[in-house]
Amino acid sequence: MKTRLSLIFATIVLLLQNNLTAQERLVIESSHLKCNDTILVFTPVNVEPGNPLLYLLHGWSGSYSDWHRKTDIQALSDKYGFTIVTPDGFYNSWYLNNTDSSKMQWRKFFDKELYPMISERYGNLPVNTFITGLSMGGHGAINIFIDDTTRFRAAGSMSGVLNLHDTRLKVNQINEVLGEYTPQNLLFDNSSAINRAESIAGCTKMLLITCGAEDGLVKSSMDFAKRCRELKINNTLVISPGVHSWQYWTYIVNLHLFLFKKELEK
Repeated sequence: MKTRLSLIFATIVLLLQNNLTAQERLVIESSHLKCNDTILVFTPVNVEPGNPLLYLLHGWSGSYSDWHRKTDIQALSDKYGFTIVTPDGFYNSWYLNNTDSSKMQWRKFFDKELYPMISERYGNLPVNTFITGLSMGGHGAINIFIDDTTRFRAAGSMSGVLNLHDTRLKVNQINEVLGEYTPQNLLFDNSSAINRAESIAGCTKMLLITCGAEDGLVKSSMDFAKRCRELKINNTLVISPGVHSWQYWTYIVNLHLFLFKKELEK
């Protein structure tokens, strides 16, 4: 593992200030992605050793710069005291491993490259590490949390696709990652957070599920929260006015950071 991490560190390119108290743009050459991943990192002005850290994932058709372009992430970092990491989930990765091993293996990238590198570089521990995201990123954040809950303090979803059957993109986009959408293709079931939740039954770590009441994916969030209650998984469901839009996400990300900060005070 040390050899692999050294290789990753060697491919980091700092394009902004060369310190840990400013915005940084990192580029990782990844064997699992078959390409580079660009990451923006926002560190609070009053940086301290072991600052809490949040992985913030973008949605379908987006990129690592979405959150930075749509809202003032540095201001959020300063306000809540979180180091905020926005990796590139690419246009249509769904934060999954493509069924074709010669193509993008995003989950392996996170597990074996991104998470270890960020933890070493910024000194965060699982007890103060969080993950959330919007839409496709909500799907990614909750599934990555379910993969290994020991890596995080809590996780969240904003308008998340928590059941892949709930989105029209299953036919003409997700199929590029999981294969043709047919009743025989169980990968759509097995990759959906609502079906994977059983593996963390009884989990006491917080899951924060938020969605706009007028969002076409609100059922996905409500069904997932209901499944969590059945499995006695600690979860908070917040349904508030809003549609599937940046106006909602730039509003609700404040709630995620606020409640994650409160979680640290327990």
